[in-house]
Amino acid sequence: MRKLLLTVLLALSGWLMTSNVAQAQYNNWSIGARIGEPSGVNIRKYFGNNHAFDLNIGTYGGIYGTTRSYRSGDYKTVGLTIQGHFLWHTALTKSESLRAYYGFGGQINNRKYYPDYLSGQPIDFVKGNISLGGSGIGGLEYFPVNKPYSIFLEAGAYLEVLPAPFFLNLSTGIGARYNF
Repeated sequence: MRKLLLTVLLALSGWLMTSNVAQAQYNNWSIGARIGEPSGVNIRKYFGNNHAFDLNIGTYGGIYGTTRSYRSGDYKTVGLTIQGHFLWHTALTKSESLRAYYGFGGQINNRKYYPDYLSGQPIDFVKGNISLGGSGIGGLEYFPVNKPYSIFLEAGAYLEVLPAPFFLNLSTGIGARYNF
């Protein structure tokens, strides 16, 4: 318990004493939490002044309802997703504390699928239904001056390729990242 308290106090003091301007944060890593579709851990690596790679690992299917028509059946549970995007970003303000970004990438999902042909059976779902598709995202990120964190808001879409071509799902999120 003491080690945990010491670690939290050291992290908090480092956060309070860090003096970064927004521009310096674009060549660093950041890690945070994202609430939305998907919800979970968000990791970002900034490259130069206008590129980044964004990785989301978390739940899929919870925000827009756990039951959704899919192929010849339904999704009825929350699953796991891994989503990655290559991003372009640009400053919207002179101080560069507000930035817009957009990007494209892919998504892998694992979710229980309840096909109609198994309805009424003792086991009425297919476990481990893996799906792959492309995704696009756009958003805004705010870097408070002299703080090592950023806050973001984004929206996009996922278009499945396998096993259900053209299955479309919205991808929205809000979150915060610690930049180091």
